[in-house]
Amino acid sequence: MTLRNSLPVMTLALWAGAAPLASAATAGNAAVEAASATAYSSADFAQCLSQLRGQAIKQGVSASTYDTYTKDLEPDLSVLPLLDAQPEFKTPIWDYMASLVDDERVADGKLALQQWQAELSRAQSQFGVDPATVVAVWGVESNFGRILGGRPLLTSLSTLSCVGRRQSYFRGEFFSTLKIIQQEHLGVERLNGSWAGAFGQTQFMPSTYLRLAVDFDGDGRRDLVDSVPDALGSTANFLKRAGWKPDMPWGFEVSLPDGMDTSGAGRRNKQPISTWAAKGVKRADGSALPAGDMQVALLLPAGPSGPAFLVTRNFDAIYSYNAAESYALAISHLADRLRGAGPFVHAWPTDDPGLSRAQRRELQTLLIARGFDIGQPDGMIGARTREALKSIQRDAGLTPDGRAGMKSLQWLQQNAPAEQPTTSGAASQ
Repeated sequence: MTLRNSLPVMTLALWAGAAPLASAATAGNAAVEAASATAYSSADFAQCLSQLRGQAIKQGVSASTYDTYTKDLEPDLSVLPLLDAQPEFKTPIWDYMASLVDDERVADGKLALQQWQAELSRAQSQFGVDPATVVAVWGVESNFGRILGGRPLLTSLSTLSCVGRRQSYFRGEFFSTLKIIQQEHLGVERLNGSWAGAFGQTQFMPSTYLRLAVDFDGDGRRDLVDSVPDALGSTANFLKRAGWKPDMPWGFEVSLPDGMDTSGAGRRNKQPISTWAAKGVKRADGSALPAGDMQVALLLPAGPSGPAFLVTRNFDAIYSYNAAESYALAISHLADRLRGAGPFVHAWPTDDPGLSRAQRRELQTLLIARGFDIGQPDGMIGARTREALKSIQRDAGLTPDGRAGMKSLQWLQQNAPAEQPTTSGAASQ
């Protein structure tokens, strides 16, 4: 979920291991949140919950539900710094794409397409969204149900309702979670998810669940946690309601003529495709653009020197799932890969490309072999991995920023110790 525009979901497959780069504004906000957390007490929290009771009842939460499920809540102030740590906006696009769209996820996605073929075909018939796009969302949001998030929704959302920024927004999600428990009879112990409240196999926010979740397996409940059909059907319904048009592509990679004026680039600046063709824009393989007047916009996620794309309103529908162009591009590209397409034709404008999850695990294995205590190699680049990387980057003459890039991996490969000690420990931090 992207809090910038109060949108519905949150990508978990990467974010447990992301290493966002803090800006001055982010650091300032984090300092404010830390000060708020220091001064906040359980008594303050209890008083806040008491004050919210009347608002919850006005919004349809019964008094008995509110009292039952809030009486034992305690604040979790660790969620506050996360308000300013969204990797969609802080991670280099080549790192973001390398981790979210790799050979491993493509292979898993193709298996998912086969396993859930009947349900996906039914969803396509009912909602008009193709199976590859639905499965791409599933894969990016929770790694096909493997990473659902472990924070209790009521704890996170009640905390964010009482302290920190965006309290009004989070109160709506807090009350929606209570209504889910009340109306859908889902056990509170199953309502775990991201720090911001997104939950289930395709990571809906509670208010989005109430509006758009569907009972796709016919058991009388809308269960996005334990029912894959409900999650897939609900995702297709979301995209349909967001404006998805069947038989329209999300877009495609293109090549720009030398010296082209790109000042008109931007997802919102859609023009007839013939306009772009007249400027000399071609498909990435050099072929002509499709004929017609389909409205498309020029997207330059890494500037004019990086890959370029023409995107349609279906790209906007994916964007509405999580308001970040990098996110929408990851979903779109993964869907193409699931249909058999290859990687992008044009390279990202960097001499230090990002790593796939398999390469990240290799990097961690090599760090462990050098004696760093970072836990087991899980591909998630947490604090201990980043600190270890800074050390070897100093040795390698690289910028010691803790970023897991190709240069660091190659240096570790070329300087691997002869013997690799065995290391035990928890998952990487």
